[in-house]
Amino acid sequence: MNPTTKQIAESFGCEYKVFEAGTDPQLVEQAYMETLKEGRTSGFWPAVLLVDEYVVEWLGIVEQDGYDRDQIIAGCGDNGEEILMGPIKQFQETHKEEWRDFIGEETEGEELHHFIGYCSFADGTLEADTLLLKFPIKNPWEIIGYLPMGGWNDCPGPEEMIAVCKYWYEKYGAFPAVFTHDVIEFCAPQGLNGVNSLEAATEHYAFCHDRIDQGTRTYRLSELAAGLENSKVWYFWWD
Repeated sequence: MNPTTKQIAESFGCEYKVFEAGTDPQLVEQAYMETLKEGRTSGFWPAVLLVDEYVVEWLGIVEQDGYDRDQIIAGCGDNGEEILMGPIKQFQETHKEEWRDFIGEETEGEELHHFIGYCSFADGTLEADTLLLKFPIKNPWEIIGYLPMGGWNDCPGPEEMIAVCKYWYEKYGAFPAVFTHDVIEFCAPQGLNGVNSLEAATEHYAFCHDRIDQGTRTYRLSELAAGLENSKVWYFWWD
């Protein structure tokens, strides 16, 4: 095992499994799904972390800043919807024509059913060593306490992200599953859980503008909404 990978894995103080770079990504997803079932009865929530050089730097900065995991978890509020929709509602009210055009009339969009954040663009294998971690937590949004991604560019900070994750778990049954230094993928086994797809897509856009600005062909909300209708994985990437 790479010494850096081992050091990071052990820093979380929980059980883990390592998948080395170049491994078939399907093995990671299969192991995650099996571990997810185990966690429901054993009192933990799993998450997958790609340990590339940027993650090493990110976790080092977090440690130097004196990050308080327990404080973030304890301080998680019920304001996830407000965090997401506050700015969007203001824009909708002042730019009605632009918003209608942004919605569009697309009826097709990319469906996601498998995790892709840890895959190499070159050959489809694991881009770097990847950890499957078993966090000893009661609620899935508390994963953000252990993996406090965000706070740069347009990526929400950990305090906002944990509130959004709580809101989405309660609304959709979706939870954060895969992390890289600039990607989060949610597992959404219940899909949209009966929520209107345009409403869900609007929340996704509020959370991550690049989900549409760099992740669709038409740059329209309706394209993302169409893809979300049958997706079991939610993908977010911040440039």
